Amino acid sequence: MNIQFSKMHGLGNDFVVIDAISQTISLDVAQIKFIANRHFGIGCDQLLLVEKTQQADVDFRYRIFNADGGEVEQCGNGARCFARFVRDKGLTDKNKIRVETQRGIIELYIDDKDTVTVDMGAPNFSPAALPMNIETLTRIDNGKYSLNVNQDTIEFGAVSMGNPHIVLLVNEVNVTEVERIGFALESHAIFPQRVNVGFMQVVDRQNIRLRVFERGVGETKACGTGACAAVVVAQQWGLLDNDVQVQLPGGILQIQHKENANVLLIGDAVLVFDGQISL
Repeated sequence: MNIQFSKMHGLGNDFVVIDAISQTISLDVAQIKFIANRHFGIGCDQLLLVEKTQQADVDFRYRIFNADGGEVEQCGNGARCFARFVRDKGLTDKNKIRVETQRGIIELYIDDKDTVTVDMGAPNFSPAALPMNIETLTRIDNGKYSLNVNQDTIEFGAVSMGNPHIVLLVNEVNVTEVERIGFALESHAIFPQRVNVGFMQVVDRQNIRLRVFERGVGETKACGTGACAAVVVAQQWGLLDNDVQVQLPGGILQIQHKENANVLLIGDAVLVFDGQISL
């Protein structure tokens, strides 16, 4: 089976994007792992599929697979690449694209400079939305939770941005043990579907620094939904304003969010190369 693909990235969060409308695609977990492998395959954090939708007033179906082959609900950086891909490949000529995901419909907007704005929907702070079992947690004010992990007491906020996130406030993100703590939390028993772990340093009310340990991937250069999650959690704690710049290892995202409104994720999306792989 020969597959045409595009390699893309959003701030270094990299993707293999496949048009499953113009070609017949059927991938199993082993094949997805092979494609994502950086030594033997193409290499990516996630594989994205562009599919037809059966829903009225929706343009495409958007499916996301992590490097471990597991399908996940949402990816903000991937959504921006998805928008650029369907426009660049002539699958649509619209500037506003409605896309079906596992967790509902999202809207993507492409401006004249090819910057993509993703309407990520409203944040959901309900523990059931992640899901998160709270029986063994200590609940603190302003949506904070406390959990003992490997002799560490960790405080975090939790939110679903279409996929599950927890956010830890740290003094200096560059020296935080992201790998050790992220790995311990990602698959902790209180998260039956695992969780993405964000490590946030607040610089001022309009700027944060962020590193994200993504479930099924590990630390990535950037995470769009993780940036959204960090901002809305910090707003819940009273630390941030409505328009926030998020500095990630791969670059900068802009997040806009007002109380009782949807979260807007703004950034670019870059084509690295087109190619063909035989499976």
